[in-house]
Amino acid sequence: MVRRRTVIVGAIGAAAGLSAAGLAVAGRSSASHARAAAAAGDPSGATWVTPTAAPITLTVTPAADAAKVSPADDVTVSVEGGTLQSVTVAAGGKKVAGAVGSDGLTWKSTGNLAYGKTYQVTASIVDSMGAKVEKTSSFATIKPKAVAGITFQANGMGVLKTGGTYGVGQPVIVAFSRAVSDKAAAEKAIAVETTPSVEGKFFWVSNTIVHWRPAKYWAKGTTVTTSVNALGVHLGNGVYGSSNAKTHFTVGRALVAVNDNTTHRTKVYVDGKMVRDMASSNGRGGTTRISDGSEIHFWTQSGPHVVLSKERTHSMSSASYGLSDPNNPNYYPPEIVEYCTRITYSGEFLHAAPWNHSLGKANISHGCVNLSVADAKWVYETFLVGDVVEVHNSPKTLPIRDGLGDWTVAYDKYGT
Repeated sequence: MVRRRTVIVGAIGAAAGLSAAGLAVAGRSSASHARAAAAAGDPSGATWVTPTAAPITLTVTPAADAAKVSPADDVTVSVEGGTLQSVTVAAGGKKVAGAVGSDGLTWKSTGNLAYGKTYQVTASIVDSMGAKVEKTSSFATIKPKAVAGITFQANGMGVLKTGGTYGVGQPVIVAFSRAVSDKAAAEKAIAVETTPSVEGKFFWVSNTIVHWRPAKYWAKGTTVTTSVNALGVHLGNGVYGSSNAKTHFTVGRALVAVNDNTTHRTKVYVDGKMVRDMASSNGRGGTTRISDGSEIHFWTQSGPHVVLSKERTHSMSSASYGLSDPNNPNYYPPEIVEYCTRITYSGEFLHAAPWNHSLGKANISHGCVNLSVADAKWVYETFLVGDVVEVHNSPKTLPIRDGLGDWTVAYDKYGT
């Protein structure tokens, strides 16, 4: 009985001794482990393995030493074998915003990179044993030959007001500060979203300005949102988009004025209902040559015009379009004109003409739509930028680039 009891007690003592030895010898050599085990009564002399941290694997995108990285790309960091304490992505002291995920295993940038910079990525990690480890990498972004800024225009005379209300003829207009040679890339970067949804087409007025319009005038109340995701986009010849840009506007009531060159009347329709019928007088027609030898005409041009701006008063003279010879029968000196609503870049307005006694009877203007003071005032106070003035039955057609002549071209031909 005594022997039996000794064996049990010895066995229990050995187990307890091994456990205590294991706790006491962390960091000691294998020989020390063996001696401790033997002293504790372990006849096997087994060695004790010191606990070590799990290997850490850090994945950074863009990869280390990557070059020509797009500034539109996200920076992501992920870790295995530890948790992320913090991540810093910086160039020249300027940090890129970002956040560590709730799981502590990932980090993603929320801010944009810049062109032509070398970024240092520094990740602070806590390993599986609680020790802090720091790992770094770097990458470089594209260095463009030039960058193109982006603005939104109502027309060539004014910017589009974000959140503004415009007429049913207002096209979307995106202006780049540098020439765009890869127009397909630029168009791909532009997204036009409308409610209700409509299809549309692009038309490049120049190498820096592109328009977008639907097949028909906008429906009243349409909301139009335009996004240009140009950051990192190569627009050709080493030019890249400087940043992303976004705007939106709303289409107001559907106002369309119809001016008839033969009846000398201008009728205004709102939401399909005629609300005003005005006596008018259009351009007298004919041509003359000016000092530089070019020929100018005196027609009010036919086709849909779009309201560009409104001026309470405007100084008009024949010299404004190059006719400065007082001996020319079409010459007239500067005069302050009231209630001016511009519809072309070349100088066509709807305006007050109290001197014109042929309103509703004959066309005697130099190309503008002459109205009575009361009617011109009503137009000035009622029309919006983007409203439409259709001129009918004139022998001279409005060129697409004289103002916003976008609607003079059939939709199937637009942009071609």
